[in-house]
Amino acid sequence: MNQYKICIRDMPEDERPRERLLKYGPEALSNAELLAIILRTGTQKENIVNLCSRIFSEYSIKQLSQANVSKLTEIHGIGTAKAAQIAAVFELARKLEGFTDEPKRKIRSPADVYSLLYPKMREQKRERLVALLLDTKNQVLREEVISIGSLNANIVHPREVFKAALMESCASVILSHNHPSGDPTPSREDIAVTEKLVEGGKLLGIDVLDHVVIGEGKYVSLKDEGFVR
Repeated sequence: MNQYKICIRDMPEDERPRERLLKYGPEALSNAELLAIILRTGTQKENIVNLCSRIFSEYSIKQLSQANVSKLTEIHGIGTAKAAQIAAVFELARKLEGFTDEPKRKIRSPADVYSLLYPKMREQKRERLVALLLDTKNQVLREEVISIGSLNANIVHPREVFKAALMESCASVILSHNHPSGDPTPSREDIAVTEKLVEGGKLLGIDVLDHVVIGEGKYVSLKDEGFVR
């Protein structure tokens, strides 16, 4: 027996996602309807609304945002083009979270470090050590990824941090890394790496102002904890 699908054009106009958005605004739409507007077309056997509803029955919005293009193409009905669209939408959302109108982002506190880096770090499955290179006004000149993987004092060498700092002629550095577990409590290795880099900075005349450990929705400043002096 042949099966028939209801195409978007066959739906009542007030049930179509795009028309609903235009009439009521995007906040009135479900996640599936919003994604349907982005992806636009379904498959021969499934219209786009049903396809997107199925996606959100299998994945939370967080899980979907964390999936790379290869993982997304494993979803039935999602090819490379649609996977790229989904990945692009979530990357735009992350960039918006860290956006500021200031010409250069000024760091005034550990909370500013968290606000800047959390959108980029919260979905990382591995630890990522980042250095914020600052000018004399504590404005960010550049973000530099120093290492990826568990922090280890024998692996994270000061030259990797301060090579970029010297090239940028920065005045100071703030370090930050994520804990994929979600718990930002500093480990002994975190403290050892921090102390090593603080001492290295003193020799080069580049202050390490802080090391902020980022977890799920929270952070710990090693300066506030007394480990950066």
